[in-house]
Amino acid sequence: MQGIVKSTPLVIYSCDPFEHVTKLAHPDGNVTGTTCMTTELSPKRLELLKELLPGARRVVFFHDPEDAPEGWRLTQEAAQKLGVTIRSVPYKGRDGIPEALKQVAKLKPDAVFVYPDAILVAEARPLAQFWLEHSLPAMNAFPEFSDAGGLMSYGVISTEVFGMMGDQVGKILDGARPGDVPVMRATRFHLVINLQTARALGVKVPQSMLIRADRVIE
Repeated sequence: MQGIVKSTPLVIYSCDPFEHVTKLAHPDGNVTGTTCMTTELSPKRLELLKELLPGARRVVFFHDPEDAPEGWRLTQEAAQKLGVTIRSVPYKGRDGIPEALKQVAKLKPDAVFVYPDAILVAEARPLAQFWLEHSLPAMNAFPEFSDAGGLMSYGVISTEVFGMMGDQVGKILDGARPGDVPVMRATRFHLVINLQTARALGVKVPQSMLIRADRVIE
């Protein structure tokens, strides 16, 4: 089985850095893929959250602690520069989410920074409802969260990343070695603002942000 894994061409969709790949343009081995840049964009998301809520001083970082610790580190560094105190509230698996949410509610932060994973995407709607019920503005990574009722998101549209991966698969099927197919990084990121949620939370969205938004949900 191990030999099969090491020899089978792998095209990976990752939202974290390809830390095991030393040369993105020539990854070698049997692995290539595309990253949606979630980790690297963490500071930018916090900047946007602070721009929307200039008075925010206490922010919760809601995440699985085993998922991309680099994202937590980068967000901490950004928080120091922005004058924000950021506190980690971790959860472990879907069963751990309810207890973690209770902790968030108890802390009563000014806002929540959600570090996404597959579990949270599936829980987007109940999470959005929880943030609204507890008057918590939340920043997310993917538009699915804003569509489900989250306040705002900044990140890729997954279908665009899948298209990039399709090009990589096509090259491999045409005979290219996976290690000769460059690892790709997403370059288009969408700012989505849910105005309906903003009104419900009493958040005034600056006109400058509305103009820059790729999509505004009325």
